[in-house]
Amino acid sequence: MPRAPQTLDAEAVRSWCRGALEALGREREDIDAINVYPVADGDTGTNLYLTVESAARAVDETFTGAAGGPPDIAEAIRAMAQGALLGACGNSGTILSQLLRGMAGVLAAGGDGDHLARAFASAAEAARRAVAHPVEGTLLTVADAAARACEGGRDLVTVASAAYEGARKALDATPGQLAVLRRAGVVDAGGRGLVAVLGALVEALSGEAPARPAAPAHPRPVPTAGLTDLTDLADCEGADGPAAGPAYEVIYLLEADDAAVDRLRARLDELGESLVVVGGDGLWNVHVHVDDAGAAVEAGVEAGRPYRIRITHFDLPGPAGRAVVAVLPGEGLAGLCAEAGATTLVARPGEPPTGAELAEAIRRAHAHEVVLLPNDTELRRVAAAAAEQVRAEGIRVALIPTRAAVQGIAALAVHEPARRFDEDVVAMTAAAGATRYAELAVAERQSFTSAGVCQAGDVLGLIEGDVAVIGRDLTATAVTVLDRMLSAGGELVTLIVSSDTPQDLAPTLEQHVRATYLAVDTTVYDAGEGAPPLLIGVE
Repeated sequence: MPRAPQTLDAEAVRSWCRGALEALGREREDIDAINVYPVADGDTGTNLYLTVESAARAVDETFTGAAGGPPDIAEAIRAMAQGALLGACGNSGTILSQLLRGMAGVLAAGGDGDHLARAFASAAEAARRAVAHPVEGTLLTVADAAARACEGGRDLVTVASAAYEGARKALDATPGQLAVLRRAGVVDAGGRGLVAVLGALVEALSGEAPARPAAPAHPRPVPTAGLTDLTDLADCEGADGPAAGPAYEVIYLLEADDAAVDRLRARLDELGESLVVVGGDGLWNVHVHVDDAGAAVEAGVEAGRPYRIRITHFDLPGPAGRAVVAVLPGEGLAGLCAEAGATTLVARPGEPPTGAELAEAIRRAHAHEVVLLPNDTELRRVAAAAAEQVRAEGIRVALIPTRAAVQGIAALAVHEPARRFDEDVVAMTAAAGATRYAELAVAERQSFTSAGVCQAGDVLGLIEGDVAVIGRDLTATAVTVLDRMLSAGGELVTLIVSSDTPQDLAPTLEQHVRATYLAVDTTVYDAGEGAPPLLIGVE
């Protein structure tokens, strides 16, 4: 057996991350299976795995990017916490990221046993503060027990082992603290994930794996029916899954100052449940369950700059048969598609989602079959790679190569989960293919285009991705583009306007269509912030 280190160093942090990822990889399905609080949505193990995956990747980057030798403990532990914050998924992952942040603040100053014990205490306190309405019998309770168990510890292995044992005992006691756990015959899923993470720390420091809880700890089958009568838990927070009522899970990263975040917490607490806000130093991860997804995002806009916005529609308590994942340019459009049942990602200008984010969104859809709508030509390769990645995990994914949001909306409009998967994909692909699209943009600099030379500030009308019209006025250019598209025929015009677009643009275009094309209908959608000035679809 290798000699246990006297202080925690960067290499031990990396080993801890890798071990935690392996442990959660082994236990992910079991943890998902016991996720019943407050409903059995079955994603806690996956959320924790994805959060730790992001943390491990960030730590590895500190080694590969180090020019003057390996990173020190402060750099490695802060990277771990920051990576977890950026990649946090669900309530469980968000709380875990705050636990790691609380530990990082202490361990950056020293890596001996005393610092580790104080790090556990700091972590438990920070996580409890981050949850709007803490509930006992959850991951928070397990974290508190871990901190108490290692008080007064001296060497690293003793402290880590004591924390692990304290967490394991607290986990076994969680069914006695939450009625829903007791009825289902399971321990808390988030708490079990934390025990796995702490076990990986013990192994990284001692070289020996500690005794693990039985898998599953309470093997009675989890009922998916009969868990709806949870009136005693209606106001409870602190674990994954929606309570009775909220229809959406909203998650986003937020750049904002502390005062704005305090106001945001109060606003989101009024809007919904399961509120967790973690982070600091100007960067936060916000998680809440609400009925009005748009209002939750708007609250973030008022507080600062939200991005990587993810909206999930809560539908079935267990894995759905089929889901749609769509990338949308704007919060309003994302909210609209979420209301239609899609799992959404918001793509801001210059900030397209990565392959990892797309793969995570597919997993987050929590379905056996997924239809992926990238809605951007530039995303097709990234989307294809993400689809291939999750196919290896047993999820059936069909990528419909939608090139614009209007094509994605047309595809979503004909989506029918009751059809056979192949038939549904064919119908959605046909609807997208039958939708011609255009976009209005404002030139940032002088450049050559397929329609001639444009100057900074010119309005560009792009049809099917190519510049077809160059103008000075937004409305006049939009009318010209619309006429060119309708010259080839059409029955329905879809107009998607951003919040920055003049308010009279959409009514003017609607009136023009009514007056000029008598048999053509018009539909208008609000894309919110972050979208192009105008998107046009013609079917």
